[in-house]
Amino acid sequence: MDVSTPANAPWLIVGLGNPGPEYAMNRHNVGFMVADLLAERIGGKFKRAGKAQAQVLEGRIGPPGPANRRVVLAKPMSYMNLSGGPVNALRDFYKVPLANIVAVHDELDIDYGILRLKLGGGDNGHNGLKSMTKAMGPDYHRVRFGIGRPPGRMQVADFVLKDFASAERKELHYFVDRAADAVECVVIEGLERAQSSYNS
Repeated sequence: MDVSTPANAPWLIVGLGNPGPEYAMNRHNVGFMVADLLAERIGGKFKRAGKAQAQVLEGRIGPPGPANRRVVLAKPMSYMNLSGGPVNALRDFYKVPLANIVAVHDELDIDYGILRLKLGGGDNGHNGLKSMTKAMGPDYHRVRFGIGRPPGRMQVADFVLKDFASAERKELHYFVDRAADAVECVVIEGLERAQSSYNS
């Protein structure tokens, strides 16, 4: 955690995806899947967040005591390439330092199910990150969930907007569960500990 970040500042955990049932199981929506699982763990339900064009859930994660953290889970209800506006509105409303934002998103350049955690960096062509970085700058955490590259000559845009293949779905719950664990570890124990436990 940045030394200038107040210890009691909330965390904003953003699952990136597209709204609507037709996108629910797309590879591009794995961020929503992780956010939904974290909401289950907290024991709450998402609700519409006023003018922010997002669904949010406020809660706490971590053991009782100093490691317990106040969190706001969010799923932007704009489309992926417009995620920055809703996230920035929530950041302002909840007074979240940039270093306390975690974006969970799909990543083409990592094999399926592999996680990579980092702070800052480029967007690697990901429209959700591009929009967030344009709105706030790049210095937020990312939990990158590998989906691999499209097979053959399939276009990237088609690949990310397709559902996970049946073989992938057999392990999807396990990988989503692991990604949710990684998010919790970033928030409770910090990026370095999370990287050593979850970067594979």
